[in-house]
Amino acid sequence: MQTDFLVVGSGIAGLTYALKVAEHFPERKIIVVTKTISEETNTKYAQGGIAGVMDLRKDSFEKHIEDTLIAGDGLCNKQVVEIVVKEGVNRINEIIDWGAEFDKDAEGDYKLGREGGHSEFRILHHKDVTGKEMERALLDAVSKHSNIQIINHWFVVDIITQHHLGFLITKSTPDIECYGAYVLNLQTNQIEKILSKITVFATGGNGQVYRTTTNPKVATGDGVAMLYRAKGRVENMEFIQFHPTAMYQPGESPSFLITEAVRGDGGILRNKHGVAFMEKYDERKDLAPRDIVARAIDNEMKITGTEHVWLDVRHIPLGEFVEHFPNIYEKCKSVGIDITKDMIPVAPAAHYSCGGIKTDEWGKTSIINLYAAGECASTGLHGANRLASNSLLEAMVFAHRCYMDSVQKISNISFKKNIPDWKAEGTREPKEMILITQSFKELQSVMSDYVGIVRNDVRLQRASRRLDLLWEETEALYKTTTVSPQLLELRNMITVGFLIVKSAMFRHESRGLHFNTDYPGKSPLLQNTIL
Repeated sequence: MQTDFLVVGSGIAGLTYALKVAEHFPERKIIVVTKTISEETNTKYAQGGIAGVMDLRKDSFEKHIEDTLIAGDGLCNKQVVEIVVKEGVNRINEIIDWGAEFDKDAEGDYKLGREGGHSEFRILHHKDVTGKEMERALLDAVSKHSNIQIINHWFVVDIITQHHLGFLITKSTPDIECYGAYVLNLQTNQIEKILSKITVFATGGNGQVYRTTTNPKVATGDGVAMLYRAKGRVENMEFIQFHPTAMYQPGESPSFLITEAVRGDGGILRNKHGVAFMEKYDERKDLAPRDIVARAIDNEMKITGTEHVWLDVRHIPLGEFVEHFPNIYEKCKSVGIDITKDMIPVAPAAHYSCGGIKTDEWGKTSIINLYAAGECASTGLHGANRLASNSLLEAMVFAHRCYMDSVQKISNISFKKNIPDWKAEGTREPKEMILITQSFKELQSVMSDYVGIVRNDVRLQRASRRLDLLWEETEALYKTTTVSPQLLELRNMITVGFLIVKSAMFRHESRGLHFNTDYPGKSPLLQNTIL
């Protein structure tokens, strides 16, 4: 197959990019591939909302920029922060024009919420299913463009570079080029090649590397792993954001997220004794940034010997809560929690990767003709810790910037010829699927037990040794058996786990989301971890 634009991933970043290119070039072909169905993305699970300075009478770009920089703990790229905050309002207005509906008050003004780390009320939301609403609007808009083809159940195995033409590629090779991708068609179980002039990774996050995560099953770090295998640059993978308040339900995956907006509306965290504890850790109490709240909860759980704390919303009027958070109310009700009488059990869960594929301010990666946007990218916006509700904003801003840059180049790019077909000779069907499923469990246990909210050198070294063994076993399996989605995801997750551990070992300080008890202070050197 050949396409002018190949987009990997159908969340907010991928669909925004595809839509803009289709409008600009109605005669050119865009293929969007997704490994499940188009609406099953991290975007769909984003509850809280999207941050934007929508009311300049009460808010300002400068305040939003400052809040983002404070949350990022010294590692944000200030130029990128200014770009996202200032351009973000236009992107929000675009998705509204495409049909996204955000909650309004009786006067017709947008209801703006406030979350941890924000100095003003600036979060637009659609009840507590904002991401799902934005995904719906984008899919509706995309369906109106005949030059966009969405292909479900296609799993991208690897991008095609000079490596597949027999050239030796290393990290120091300056001109690695992307010519498209090898893709596993899950309906035929055949690996096909898609040649493209421009390729965009919008592959989402990697929360499934951990045992407890708010991320859907598809969040296995595929884009980051493929880029790293292709010798591209990855940065700041140690900064994994744990959402402080996932509903505590052992064995449920993904964990049900209790959006930060609940605390923005007055929810209070309490320990097992019913004591509100956040004032011990930060003067902002329950509205402190996520890294501080997650570590505080982790510490309270260790002090009291419990596996969760409580989120108290009993004082919030029921009608108000149901109006703002109908999804959360129904979930609580379904598991027997009466929020007027009972507190909600919550614990931190892996939620968001602040690092990822290193890009410039136009979404370009270190590999020519390959762009990245959304959670899989490291643009410089989040630094060491993401400010709540900045992720959907970043995805749209950088989808637009990838579009702006790539449409100027497309006319000068030709399809690469003589790309070899995928070779599967000498492989066989795996005899035991348990070899893959058990390695999944081992990986998640290693990452959760040794590379969680609080780390130290001994834990990281143990994790490194165990991941090395898992990698050896999985590579041996990959070389001798036919490719399956389970094996591909396992392989990608082990690579992502390795990158997180390696990056964490390189950072000899505690900053933002990375807290190492062997290095509790901050280093005076402000530097990114680039692998």
